[in-house]
Amino acid sequence: MTVTRRSRDHLGTALVGAQFALMGALALWGTPSFLLGRAPLVAWAMAAVGAVLGLWTLTHNRPGNFNIRPTPREGGQLVHTGPYRWIRHPMYTAVIACAAACAWASVSPWAWLAMVALVAVLAVKSHFEERWMLQWHPGYDAYRRRTRRFLPFIV
Repeated sequence: MTVTRRSRDHLGTALVGAQFALMGALALWGTPSFLLGRAPLVAWAMAAVGAVLGLWTLTHNRPGNFNIRPTPREGGQLVHTGPYRWIRHPMYTAVIACAAACAWASVSPWAWLAMVALVAVLAVKSHFEERWMLQWHPGYDAYRRRTRRFLPFIV
């Protein structure tokens, strides 16, 4: 492993650690409202959107092809089907939708701060992932130009 690859792995691990810490905090703040039936309808809708998008994404990007860290996986293929037709990071979008559901369901203002921090972490993570994907996959630049990062037709 080269120093460059090692530093990428360390950065990726730090970003994933921050992502999961924030997701865990949001789940702790939001889950009680769901379990007690007190979550607002918008929270249920966001959770459903996130769950459906996450499952749809998994059906098109099978285990072994993706990496939880932003570094491309050796031998990984660029996926263009399913939600990847419109969104370059549909799993991040699914995570954001579920996190928004937890923030909506929570009574803690800290949940919204965690939500903003999570979006920032995922934006940074996707930035590095895209930079490295450009080096790894020859067709990534064209793919990037015809798709959106998180939301189809918007962002």
